[in-house]
Amino acid sequence: MLHLMKPGLKPGLFIHRNLMVIDGVKAAGQILSASGDRGRHGSIKISPIVYMGTLMSLAVVASQALCGLDGFPVRVEVHIGPGLPGFAVVGLPDAGVRESRERVRSAIVSSGFDFPSGRITVNLAPADLPKESGRFDLPIAVGLLLASGQIVAASSEAGTLSVPDVSAYVFAGELSLTGAVVRVDAPLAIALAVARSRPQACLVLPPACARDAARLSGLRVMSAATLSDIVAHFSGVQDLSLAQPDDCASPSPSFPCLSDVRGQASARRALEIAAAGGHSMLMAGSPGIGKSMLAQRLPGLLPELDRDQAIEVAAMASVCGLDAQFSVVPPFRAPHHSASVAALVGGGVSPRPGEISLAHHGVLFLDELPEFDRRVLESLREPMETGIVSIARAARTLTFPAEFQFLAAMNPCPCGYLGHPSIACTCSPERVDRYRAKLSGPLLDRIDLQIALPPPVHNWMDAPREEDSAKVRKRVQEARQLQMARLGRPNAKLSASEIGKLCVLPQEGKELIHKAMQRWNWSARTVDRVLRVARTIADLASDQNIRLEHLAEASQYRQPWGAPAAPGHDPGSCQSAPY
Repeated sequence: MLHLMKPGLKPGLFIHRNLMVIDGVKAAGQILSASGDRGRHGSIKISPIVYMGTLMSLAVVASQALCGLDGFPVRVEVHIGPGLPGFAVVGLPDAGVRESRERVRSAIVSSGFDFPSGRITVNLAPADLPKESGRFDLPIAVGLLLASGQIVAASSEAGTLSVPDVSAYVFAGELSLTGAVVRVDAPLAIALAVARSRPQACLVLPPACARDAARLSGLRVMSAATLSDIVAHFSGVQDLSLAQPDDCASPSPSFPCLSDVRGQASARRALEIAAAGGHSMLMAGSPGIGKSMLAQRLPGLLPELDRDQAIEVAAMASVCGLDAQFSVVPPFRAPHHSASVAALVGGGVSPRPGEISLAHHGVLFLDELPEFDRRVLESLREPMETGIVSIARAARTLTFPAEFQFLAAMNPCPCGYLGHPSIACTCSPERVDRYRAKLSGPLLDRIDLQIALPPPVHNWMDAPREEDSAKVRKRVQEARQLQMARLGRPNAKLSASEIGKLCVLPQEGKELIHKAMQRWNWSARTVDRVLRVARTIADLASDQNIRLEHLAEASQYRQPWGAPAAPGHDPGSCQSAPY
């Protein structure tokens, strides 16, 4: 008699042929299904399933695959059939997954269990999704032990056995040859994927990974040190312990204080506005006047990340194989100007996140901006607008988050001294034009604040220390709280319709904008960005309306080469002693 199984096997389905005692009756050569009907005593009724006159053994266990930061559920289907001994893994496994055959075999034997004989087939479904890393070792081993009947639990009724239900569990872990469950990459990314796809499931991870994953609130995470611990848990001998997150966050990086910067009042003011509204910023000036010094102090002015943002940042770092430190301080990434497109935005044969994704919820600082390859700079245009980057390959397209705050510094010319009062510039006009032409108009159009830093005065060492980062950060936090209460995001991310509602100008302000558009040929995007900056300046002043002085100050921050401010505004009112 032939009984065919229903298609679409789900995790938690077990079919095996071992001798078992169900409801007090010996059932040799029969099939036990966790999805079958239950008898009056709570045990599971069974019915024989025979294919071509041969008994089959099958188990299905849940695991998780990663494509970048996105996760996809994987069904690990383990089948033990008759025939010559063999062990095949199918479902687009890479070399690391194929090598799991030897790790799983040794781990099962070293843990004191019998490695099943016969022809073993492991299917990692869906079959069209590439599988990588050693995280599938643990679910494969659990499936083998279930299919071979080596994991059974005693029921409440004496003399009966039952198959444990693992349909509510997701397994991920690499096995050592001794049977220990060792750490896998990207535990936080795995936990995020499970929390989104199966929030009621229980995730089983190695101890070190479980502590990281347990930071995700609402997800049950269990810690398994060895394969024997998992067998003992499902056999009812000893339960696995629930993982507890480490309450102590990783040491946060310390950023230098803004009071170290002497003078440069206009640049300090622009940096405060950038921090308050999440605006992008470009600083141009001669060498050694404090551009990099100011940039390194921006993270110390930004508000702390909330818990979800900190977990996303740590998960992104773990996907890249970096130390996933849990910190509430926004990340600060400063790649060298020799970075390639793949290094900056992500890429590779198996696409991995780039620097813009590692700067997610933080700052991306590009020093010596024109020295970057033009193709590298142009690749930033779409992520700066959308906050994501999509990397397309023939097989698949991956999307990584990239909500970063762009910060850049450059010299006014190749020699660096164009416009300097005491050092003559040695560059020809054509050379200066070629240097500045590396920054395209569309890229500059996307930068909210563009300022020129003046050279230092001779007595700058005698200048008094300005406000420290703590005082500036307090104002930044107050302005950011207004923005988050208003729309739940900073002013730099206001849409066109929101700008029309929140950036209503007085008549004098409209006239100022029209004059500036005619004088400097501003595009519509530039006007929107000026209005966003003006909205942030008004928030720093705790003003509900944008006034003329707010708009005039925002207009002057569109002059990277030191051009005069907007018509009708005195630039000296916002600039004081240079650095």
